[in-house]
Amino acid sequence: MTRLCTICARGGSKGVEGKNLMDLGGKPLLAHSIEQALASGLFGVVAVSSDSEAILQVASEWGAEVIIKRPGHLATDRAPKVPVIQHAVQTAEAETGMHYDTLVDLDATSPLRVPADIVGAVGLLETRGVSQVITAMPARRSPYFNLVELDAAGHVQLSKRLDSSVSRRQDAPACFDMNASVYVWTREGLTNWQSPFNPDTLLYEMPEERSVDVDSPLDAEWVRFLYESRDTRSYD
Repeated sequence: MTRLCTICARGGSKGVEGKNLMDLGGKPLLAHSIEQALASGLFGVVAVSSDSEAILQVASEWGAEVIIKRPGHLATDRAPKVPVIQHAVQTAEAETGMHYDTLVDLDATSPLRVPADIVGAVGLLETRGVSQVITAMPARRSPYFNLVELDAAGHVQLSKRLDSSVSRRQDAPACFDMNASVYVWTREGLTNWQSPFNPDTLLYEMPEERSVDVDSPLDAEWVRFLYESRDTRSYD
C-alpha cells in the first residue's frame, strides 16, 4: 500500500493575514501539519503545494520531500480545493515516479490534530474499502433542535423537521461539523471526484478540542489557547 500526503497552503488569506506561517508554539502553523504527517509513519512522501515562495521554503525546512509551486489559476481565493489537491498529486507522482493508492490531504490551518487522527482516518478507509473518508466533530448546534432558518416571510423555523418534535438536543439525530482536518481518498475516489462526498464516504470523528480550523483572528487566538493549555501526554 503506497500513500501520499499533500498539504496545500496558499500565500494569500483574507481572514487572517499570513496565517499559514503564523507562529504557534514557536513553529510556523504549516510546520505542525508536516510534523504530524511524518510522525504518523504512513507516508512515503509528504508534498506541500503553494503559490508562495516563503511557504515553500518553510515547507522544505520542516521536512516536506516534494515542493510544488502552484499555478496561478489554482491560487485564487475562488479556486476550489480538490483541483489543487489533484494537481499536487499529479505533480508529486511525476517527480517521484510513484503511483499512490491512498491519498491524504491535511489542512495547514487545522494544527491541533494528532498523528493518531491521521492513522485512524486512513485506517477507516483502508479497512472498510471505501473511496473517501472525511473528519468531523460532533456539532454544537442541531438542525433538528436549535439551528434555525428564516422563511420567505422572515419567520423563524427549524432547519430540519422530524415527524415528532424534539424537546432535548440529546434526543435529536446525531449531527457533525466538518472540521477540514483530514481528507482521505483512494486513487480512484480522488481522480473521479465530482462532489464533496462520494456515495460511500465515511466519517472519522475527532473531538472538538482538536478540530479548530483557523479562519479568523478569533480562531487563531482560540488555537493558541488550546495548544498552550493542553496536556500533551494525552495526545501520544
